[in-house]
Amino acid sequence: MTTEAQPGGTLILFAHKPVAGQVKTRLIPALGADGAARLYRRLLGIAFRGGAATPCARRQLWCAGAPADGGECARLAEAHGFTWHRQPEGDLGVRMTAAFDEALATADRAVLIGSDCPDYDANYLSAAFAALDDRDAVLGPAADGGYVLIGLRRPAPALFTGIHWSSPEVLAETRAALARIGLDWTELQTLRDLDRPEDLAEVADLLDTDNPLD
Repeated sequence: MTTEAQPGGTLILFAHKPVAGQVKTRLIPALGADGAARLYRRLLGIAFRGGAATPCARRQLWCAGAPADGGECARLAEAHGFTWHRQPEGDLGVRMTAAFDEALATADRAVLIGSDCPDYDANYLSAAFAALDDRDAVLGPAADGGYVLIGLRRPAPALFTGIHWSSPEVLAETRAALARIGLDWTELQTLRDLDRPEDLAEVADLLDTDNPLD
């Protein structure tokens, strides 16, 4: 007996357990381990709030590095109206494939975002879900050559193989994969990722510990 896909879609948020020294490691030389972790928590909060304000059927937090009971990941998910799931072992492509496979087993569409973008809001995420009304896929390009969002109407494991993750070629390789497997896609506005020390120049508000963003 098959389960009918639930309309409204599922939002998937990929994140890491927010532990100093284990998140935003490329920013540690500029911010220190505690500062990088504090910035990561703020970015995660932006993603949570944008997701919570987006109309969709389900919201899922897929967390890497979480203990069996979920720990802080489970608490954060519950506080923002998300269910929590542990990311499986494997590279990013393997983990994204698993998340989409699970989400699309019970949803008519799924949109996956990361936790490195300071610009997520409900309008942007809602536009991604709406784009899937008549497209197979949607991409939210990142200024660094990757993407901050990807959405699908059906599982597409081939889309996540052969990609050089964490390289400036991710977006171009993903576009090529979409074309190769015959998926019709559209793209949203390009947003920023915060991964490198040079990315920090435009986000002073996120680094201001006196600014109550959390």
